[in-house]
Amino acid sequence: MNQISALCPDGRPPCLIELSHISGVRLKLMDWGATWLSCRVSIGDGEREVLLGCARLEDYFTPSAQNAYLGVTVGRYANRIGRAKFSYGDHEYHVTPTHGAHQLHGGPGGFDRRRWRMVEQSPEHVVFGIESADGDQGFPGNLVATVCYRVAADRRIIMAYTATVDKPCPVGLTNHAYFNLDGHATSIRHHALQINARQYLPTAPDLIPLGGLRDVAGTSFDFNQSKQIGRDFLTEQQQQQVMGYDHAYLLNAECHDMACVAARLQSSDARLAMDLYTTKPALQFYSGNFLQGVPARQGGCYADYQGLALETEFLPDSPNHPEWPQADCWLKPGETYQHQTILEFRSSAAPSI
Repeated sequence: MNQISALCPDGRPPCLIELSHISGVRLKLMDWGATWLSCRVSIGDGEREVLLGCARLEDYFTPSAQNAYLGVTVGRYANRIGRAKFSYGDHEYHVTPTHGAHQLHGGPGGFDRRRWRMVEQSPEHVVFGIESADGDQGFPGNLVATVCYRVAADRRIIMAYTATVDKPCPVGLTNHAYFNLDGHATSIRHHALQINARQYLPTAPDLIPLGGLRDVAGTSFDFNQSKQIGRDFLTEQQQQQVMGYDHAYLLNAECHDMACVAARLQSSDARLAMDLYTTKPALQFYSGNFLQGVPARQGGCYADYQGLALETEFLPDSPNHPEWPQADCWLKPGETYQHQTILEFRSSAAPSI
């Protein structure tokens, strides 16, 4: 664990943690936002940096420099809550808006903008913890959460989340890493992607769901067979209104126990692939539509579509849609929120799902 000279908003420097595994994966993390800073994967006789990141650490916690949620841990509730309100029983809760009338990624003071405490660490794992008081960003109840990053055999990265509450509260933690398996040299529109999902969630231009799920069959949202992301890019109004993909997919039931890959990403040069497994019911695919101007690791700034996010979570605005066919997003006293996402990197060509 290393401390550096840059100061976080709390006036103290961040702590940096490096994890590595002999199988060929190296991570760098930071306690501010439980942020994933770097991911280097062995490929051939060298390494490839597959994660977007900033050259200067201070850019991670300076909203005027970038507000793209690069690599952060998001909470209490990932994605959007429409009109920044929801009800439980006969009580209506109003949470702090982030963009306009809606809340995004837990609010302007969400977990991505806080220092997480170090719970434990080894050369191959680190556990971060955080406490959130009753009323924090408008959410009910006191919450205690952890996230564990672990590097393992077969170039796997395991992200495990836990949380408990003392009042019923919607809880959805995720990581907001941006990937480019080519090492940032090209647009991710040249990557190939599969998503094991038969339905997606259409949205209004403000990215609040319009209502029900729709079948992906016959649309540009069908990634059940691997295809180049750019093949059907901006061909439908649902994409055009947000300048690309920024939509949630309801994963097929066979994905839920991680017995089946939920998504598979392959670099444009076909030298590196990433398989994603998760216990979460949904996956948000964001094609990096508004990355232009974000400070880049290699200097200068990123361009739009230079990285993509695959956010494992509940469907957006789920607290207001109990009718949706997924697990309940409400965590209750006496229960423990436990979810995992696993990424596995491979150097061979990807087989079909």
